[in-house]
Amino acid sequence: MFTDRFSEWSWINILIRIVISAVIGMIIGIDRGVKRRGGGARTTITVCLGATMVMLMEQYLEELYPERFDISRIAAQVISGVGFLGAGSILISGHQIKGLTSAASIWTCACVGLAVGIGFIDGAVILTVFWLASVHLVPYVEDRIYKYTRYMTILIEVENGKAITQVSKQLKEDHCFVDTFYVDKPKAKGQHFQIVTTFQIPRGKKKEEYLNSLQSLKGVESADEI
Repeated sequence: MFTDRFSEWSWINILIRIVISAVIGMIIGIDRGVKRRGGGARTTITVCLGATMVMLMEQYLEELYPERFDISRIAAQVISGVGFLGAGSILISGHQIKGLTSAASIWTCACVGLAVGIGFIDGAVILTVFWLASVHLVPYVEDRIYKYTRYMTILIEVENGKAITQVSKQLKEDHCFVDTFYVDKPKAKGQHFQIVTTFQIPRGKKKEEYLNSLQSLKGVESADEI
């Protein structure tokens, strides 16, 4: 097969694998980011590169110690154990998840540390350079792409349950593709119902224009993009 060429152990193949890993991770992350879902491009790039580092290290161990089959057991324990450490940095605030990139960075950092510890320093350095470059440059790519997306995530405050039905009905009438629709009930008197929804706006309409149309619905107190 054509892809067998990239399985050979050479620095050109190592570089190609790292680059392809970063590109694929970015594509997956941007696709999720466009739909306003958790795990953006920086998170997916970090995880994808970390996984690539693990497999490169495994092949390096095989090349360096062809007769040893148990040398990667400790590394496997570190990789799985650090996953729990990274999970501690993930926070859920309302309907937003924060800390995914931090958790992925901790895990990838452990993978890079294992590579350095076994002597695969060149590969660790190359991957780290691509990792840092990708994490810092990808937000500029995301900003350009997100300007043209028709997906929106908005927070709507409404007076009562009837207004919730009205908002839902309006989205259906406009043929919006609703991805998520959450409703938070008021915890005290005087507070409003809150709707957090992610949907695709109708073709031919601008985001601000459609946001204003939702704000004009009866019973809607406010509607803001988040």
